[in-house]
Amino acid sequence: MATPDSNQVEEEFVEAKNNWELEKLYVDLASTKGKALTPVEKKFLRGLLCGCSPAEIASIVYQSRSSSTVRVYLSNGLYKYIEEMLSNVSGYSVKVKNWSRVTYLLEKAGYKKIRFQLPAAIIPRQTQKTQETDLVKIRSTSIQDWGEAIDVSVFHGRTAELAKTQQWIVQEGCRLLLLLGMGGIGKTAFSVKLAQEIQHHFDYVIWRSLRLSPAPEQIIEQLIQTLLPAPETLIAENVEGRISQLIDFLRTNRCLIILDNFDTVLASNDNDINLTVSHQGIKNNVPAFILPQIQYRQGYEIYGELIKRVGELKHQSCLILTSREKTPEIAALEGDTLPVRSFRLTGLNQSESLSLLKYKGLVNISEEKFRALSEKYAGNPLFLKLVATTIQDLFGGNIDEFIQQGTVVFGEIRTILDQQFHRLSQLEKHMMYWLAMNQNAVSVRQLQKNTIPGFSPRLSQRLILEAVDLLHKRSLIEQQASSFLPTPVLQEYIVERLIEENLKLSEEQESYFLMSQTIFAAHLKNHIQQSRLNVEI
Repeated sequence: MATPDSNQVEEEFVEAKNNWELEKLYVDLASTKGKALTPVEKKFLRGLLCGCSPAEIASIVYQSRSSSTVRVYLSNGLYKYIEEMLSNVSGYSVKVKNWSRVTYLLEKAGYKKIRFQLPAAIIPRQTQKTQETDLVKIRSTSIQDWGEAIDVSVFHGRTAELAKTQQWIVQEGCRLLLLLGMGGIGKTAFSVKLAQEIQHHFDYVIWRSLRLSPAPEQIIEQLIQTLLPAPETLIAENVEGRISQLIDFLRTNRCLIILDNFDTVLASNDNDINLTVSHQGIKNNVPAFILPQIQYRQGYEIYGELIKRVGELKHQSCLILTSREKTPEIAALEGDTLPVRSFRLTGLNQSESLSLLKYKGLVNISEEKFRALSEKYAGNPLFLKLVATTIQDLFGGNIDEFIQQGTVVFGEIRTILDQQFHRLSQLEKHMMYWLAMNQNAVSVRQLQKNTIPGFSPRLSQRLILEAVDLLHKRSLIEQQASSFLPTPVLQEYIVERLIEENLKLSEEQESYFLMSQTIFAAHLKNHIQQSRLNVEI
């Protein structure tokens, strides 16, 4: 049997070079082998990468129907080199088993060239039509697992927000996106709508809720079971190895993964800080001030490792998180031009709010009353829905009567705000009280210059800066230029808490509350007069 000359060897299966990182693969396999691959080994490898069976390789190279020579070369050489190379990288045993597995394993390991989609504006018309046909094909064959994703067939507004986040993911390659916002702002619905809008760009779509705080090992195992082919793939024994397997799959496949309610795996900081507070002659002197940061609940730290690796390592997929709080990993990795970003959802605009209220049955609304209602609840979709239901059920649809009765925070709205407020450290709570008493937005510098009554000694500039930063990361204060303030509904909630605390102090004559009676009463009376609340101090 004649052996092809060297020129013919290099000319065979040349198309493999167009789709694979061939030179890198040669080098890595040579390192595993201990010496360079032979021309024949390179040729057979290119044949496998082109999807040819041993018989087809023998037919093309040797013009022979017998594939025994090729099979011996593969079994005693290339298969072993590939298995050892991939096992060393992944940390678990990898087996080729048959020739058809080679392309899958090497693509999974990142040796296949990634081809990025060009923006529509510069795609030739014929090419663009072909790509649209391909996308339809991907949509019909992709694997989708929506779990308990909510129905968003009725979705109000958010057009600009959807367009911006779609651009980040599809065109700019954002691989980790945090959807941030306070309770009720619509993060869950937005995540489902966004995923539906961009699903045709991905081979896999998985949506999971963390509302019941599942263990990270459970979620990672679910993702692997959905993404990795079974039973052929060997699953790593430890969770670190499984994260590595997951990252490998995100490199070789376009995957969209959404984890909703991520804040449920984060720790609460209430009662985690000791302050030195003076009130009515009672002092608790504590030498050190420690402001706890946003961190994970005990046993849930592996979630931090997962999102850190998804954000740091290069791949072609996207992980979307929804949360009321921003984790330290995302804060460190995010940037306007970086592949890790956060998007803060705020309230609906007035047009969108009006559309929502009309959908809930409030049709005869004067512009003035509607604006007052929308501004009071800062366009929070859930709050507006709850208020609309109350107006219908208790006030016969009369908005005027609801506004005149004066209660803004009640029922489920109070419960949602309680949940977020109780997660705060004592210093954060006191900072919220102080911010709520200012009718205008306050800058960090103004807070640092002004002495906060009740503290002895005076709070350091560092503590004030850290407290404001944490409140912003927890979606409890809004930013206006370089100043901050709570939303109107949150201000009303805090005022009610202040009133309750004040009445309680009168009875018990003790508290950690930071404001003196005189300053507290003055600020509270001023606020009550402006908001026309019928409360006597």
